[in-house]
Amino acid sequence: MVKQAKSAITPTREEDYPEWYQQVVKAADLAESSPVRGCMVIKPWGYAIWENIQRDLDRRFKETGHKNAYFPLFIPTSFLQKEAEHVDGFAKECAVVTHSRLEADDNGKLQPAGPLEEPLIVRPTSETIIGELFSKWVQSYRDLPLLINQWANVVRWEMRTRLFLRTAEFLWQEGHTVHATKEEAMAETRQMLEVYADFAENFMAMPVITGEKTEAERFPGADATFAIEAMMQDRKALQAGTSHFLGQNFSKSSNIKYLSAEGKEEFAWTTSWGVSTRLVGGLIMTHSDDNGLVLPPRIAPSHVVIIPVTPKDETRKQVIDYCLELKKQLQDQSYMDVPVRVEFDDRDMRGGEKTWSWIKKGIPIRVEVGPRDMEAGSVFVGRRDRAPKDKQSMSLKQFVGGIANLLDEMQASLLAKAKSFQKENTRDITNETEFVEFFTPKNTSSPEIHGGFASTGFCCDPELEENISKKYKATVRCIPDISAEEVVPCVFTGLPGKRVIFAKSY
Repeated sequence: MVKQAKSAITPTREEDYPEWYQQVVKAADLAESSPVRGCMVIKPWGYAIWENIQRDLDRRFKETGHKNAYFPLFIPTSFLQKEAEHVDGFAKECAVVTHSRLEADDNGKLQPAGPLEEPLIVRPTSETIIGELFSKWVQSYRDLPLLINQWANVVRWEMRTRLFLRTAEFLWQEGHTVHATKEEAMAETRQMLEVYADFAENFMAMPVITGEKTEAERFPGADATFAIEAMMQDRKALQAGTSHFLGQNFSKSSNIKYLSAEGKEEFAWTTSWGVSTRLVGGLIMTHSDDNGLVLPPRIAPSHVVIIPVTPKDETRKQVIDYCLELKKQLQDQSYMDVPVRVEFDDRDMRGGEKTWSWIKKGIPIRVEVGPRDMEAGSVFVGRRDRAPKDKQSMSLKQFVGGIANLLDEMQASLLAKAKSFQKENTRDITNETEFVEFFTPKNTSSPEIHGGFASTGFCCDPELEENISKKYKATVRCIPDISAEEVVPCVFTGLPGKRVIFAKSY
């Protein structure tokens, strides 16, 4: 006798977390691997999540004074060479275009022809080419601050890829700004970090720790890098967004100068900051369960699915009409200043199959309506943040009138659950023995299961950090803002150090 699976997704998180993740992506129909190695196809449900991320972040960027623009996909090799540390940091990840066209050989097979005078890099990030343009746009202090963002794709030649988390091509936004003073540029860097943190927590229901990266983890060419770090359900960290204070490094390499009010020529101060489709991976791993994707209402492509239950042909039309009227009433309600987004699933398939397909897609609320519900003026409601069989009957008026409050209650519930998980799996470490124990797998058959976030003293020596990373597979995720001024002894050397968060990471 074949043992029936107890969950919709196999293997479960506990059995094989990496494979569970892949199966959730597949079951929710978010994305799939493309014919091009290392790249992915984002399917409509997955892309709708990204569109909602774009929409909310774009609003936040514009509210803080930024404007959108677009810059070329191709970057001349000589541009990258202007900033030595930057090119060294990205050299191994660059995809290079060396020829301008294709020609057919004697056998009719297409071959590259017409070598380019200078090879072009498919952008891994745009600091160098944007800096070239900024050097022309900025002439006077009156041109500052210059606050630009672009929504684009980038290519980083990754060897080991995983859908959304790490692919050769991915979608992102990258902000680039120019300022007259160091103080203004640092304030911008910090402001955008807070924009990301607020977005992650209040839109994605994903709690994060904000803080500065150590020298070893700093963005190539930056004076300082700040990040938001989130804890996934396997207790690994995910760097969910970064904001870089670039100092005058890129201004000097790209010759971004301005004439001050006193008539003196000065090098400007610049920043860059970005998040990517990696956020979708973080969303999956923060909230989903062994039945599939779980979506916080604010980011969900749709809020409600209405599933008509029509066992008898003679009542089918009445039930359908009742459902369509319910859909209209829900769409007349607003949630987060937009109409409630409703799906109506009238596919010709068994009700149980339809219900489970939506559970796996993570839609926040499922509504089932049959002849008895219609006669009683009620609906049968299931919430994705509760067990699949945990449903309740509600009057139509009560459900429609309370839909916004219900969605907000679910949003708060998911955030509280994620915060509790992060807190439960963060531990103060006071010595090296504890550190080793914390990052030693608890179960040798499931090596993914390890400690979590280790809050500990560290002297921030780059060489020591590299050795720890190689030995224990744990890195410093950040120096948390909340304890940035604290001086504590390093658990490895005893020297005065910073309180940092160590974790294994994606």
